[in-house]
Amino acid sequence: MYPFIKLIITVVKAKYRPKLALEDESVLHLRAGFLDVDMFGELNNARYFNYMELGRWDYSQRVGFIGLMKKQGWGVAVGGASIRYRRRIPFMHKFTMTSKMICHDGRWIYFLQETHRQDQICSSALMKVCVTSKDGLVPAPEVLAALGTEDTFADVPDWVAAWIDAEGQRPWPSSS
Repeated sequence: MYPFIKLIITVVKAKYRPKLALEDESVLHLRAGFLDVDMFGELNNARYFNYMELGRWDYSQRVGFIGLMKKQGWGVAVGGASIRYRRRIPFMHKFTMTSKMICHDGRWIYFLQETHRQDQICSSALMKVCVTSKDGLVPAPEVLAALGTEDTFADVPDWVAAWIDAEGQRPWPSSS
């Protein structure tokens, strides 16, 4: 089940948190609750993605994107993700979720999102996100310009470029 209550709380709290510049990192302090854990008593794999979405909403509110999105009639969509899990987050343990925009490829915007517990990394994900309108995908440079910033995110790191290339080579299932 999608955590609508957590989403509402995250966005409302973000309104009162310090504003961020686009190059800044959002940090959320969280706890693995009863509805977040699997049968092994640790944060469920799917919940990592839920918390990452909350991290992107916190970031979006604090950089002013949510207001711009409402004004322009835009939406957002995730187009892909790559995640690595390294350490477990047990039930009721505190952890942090960091979210940072790292680049774009002209169409898609890429976020690096990580979870940490006791100063150790638990997971790291590359998230591919786009902005949409009634006319289709909004180019990333247009989104950044609307946010009042120069295009400082056009340099795609080699490891992100390699992932983009690998995703481009991946075959789609046939529609039989």
